[in-house]
Amino acid sequence: MGRTLSEKVWDLHVVRAAEGEPTILYIDLHLVHEVTSPQAFDGLRMNGRGVRRPDLTVATMDHNVPTDVSLVWGESDLSIGVKDSVSRIQMETLARNCDEFGVLCHAMGQPGQGIVHVIGP
Repeated sequence: MGRTLSEKVWDLHVVRAAEGEPTILYIDLHLVHEVTSPQAFDGLRMNGRGVRRPDLTVATMDHNVPTDVSLVWGESDLSIGVKDSVSRIQMETLARNCDEFGVLCHAMGQPGQGIVHVIGP
């Protein structure tokens, strides 16, 4: 029986598969956004680690970008288009973390910015 595309891609990325343990995969591109990445960066910081492959890590401001892009396109000042303070803090934190860890960050209004689940594929 043939294998699905998903199975083929999975198998090509297996580093270690042991019975009763989660499979360890090689991930060739890490996509990061402003909502869940602060915890990851804090974990790296607390353990004295860096991003292992910043050249294979891309961040984008995603979940908190206003839907009316006419308000924000080309703006680097988040206070102009992002009125919600929690959203603004998450976006500012992403920018600072990416700067600290050497990760490319597509900020709001930049051509590379987009929905993290869309820009990858």
